[in-house]
Amino acid sequence: MISLPPFSSTLLQTAVLLALSNLFMTVAWYAHLKHLNDKPWWIAALVSWGVALFEYLLQVPANRIGYTQLSLPQLKILQEVITLSVFVPFAVFYMKEPLNWNYLWAGLCLVGAVYFIFRGA
Repeated sequence: MISLPPFSSTLLQTAVLLALSNLFMTVAWYAHLKHLNDKPWWIAALVSWGVALFEYLLQVPANRIGYTQLSLPQLKILQEVITLSVFVPFAVFYMKEPLNWNYLWAGLCLVGAVYFIFRGA
C-alpha cells in the first residue's frame, strides 16, 4: 500500500473538506437567485443561513487541519482555487450561465497565485 507523507494527507483532508464546504457556500450564496427570487429577501437570507451552517461545519475543521502545516496565506489561496473550481460547474450546469473564456483567465491567475504562495514551501 502506498503511504503518503503527512503533508500530503493534511493537504488532501483540507482540500476535500474545503471543496465540500464550498459546495454548501455556493448554494447558500447563489441558489436563492434561482429558487427564491419571488420571495422576500429575508426568507432567502434565512434559507441561505441554514445552508451556510453546513458550510461552517466543514470549513472550520478544514482550516484547523490545514493550519497545522499550511500558512494562513496558503490556506486562503487554496480556498480561492477551490471556490472557483466549485463555482464554475455550479454556474454553468446548475444556474445555466454560459461558459466563457473569463473562467479560464481567472483560473490561470489563480494558478499564478498558487505558484507564488506555495513556492519554497
